[in-house]
Amino acid sequence: MVERKIQNLIRGMLVGSLILAGSPSMISAGSASTSLSVSAVVTNNCAIVTSPMAFGVYDPIIVHATLPLDGIGTVTVTCTKGAVTTIALDAGGNAPGIGTTRAMLGGGVKLSYEIYQDPGRTIFWGNSSPNLFNPPVAPSRAPRSFTVYGRIPSGQDVPGGNYSDTVLATVNF
Repeated sequence: MVERKIQNLIRGMLVGSLILAGSPSMISAGSASTSLSVSAVVTNNCAIVTSPMAFGVYDPIIVHATLPLDGIGTVTVTCTKGAVTTIALDAGGNAPGIGTTRAMLGGGVKLSYEIYQDPGRTIFWGNSSPNLFNPPVAPSRAPRSFTVYGRIPSGQDVPGGNYSDTVLATVNF
């Protein structure tokens, strides 16, 4: 009887061992590894906005008979960091002006003006080389604003009225 109890105990231990050996937590599994490649492409991109150039009042009889009327506007570009850009301003919708490439139109009459890259108004700003504006490489994606310098030449004999033009600003990148 003691033998039988010992045999039953041994059988129970063997069955328990087999159950534990077959359990997933006790099975030693192999493993394998590989690398997962990850990539992305960042494209150069830019956005451009402008603020108007409002010259104000042009007085052809007294003040501006001998002095030009100056005005300023801005061009703001937001570009991908490191983007190399140029900014072009076309001749507007009413070119050519008299003695300039641009003109505002009012009542069928043209009032000539010009746009420049510098405050001294000596470097013409156009839409082809060599008159493109070349800002520094974009240091970050933060917006950068650049002043547009305008000038209406003195001595224009034009009637009173409202004059306007639209210039297309383009950022090339």
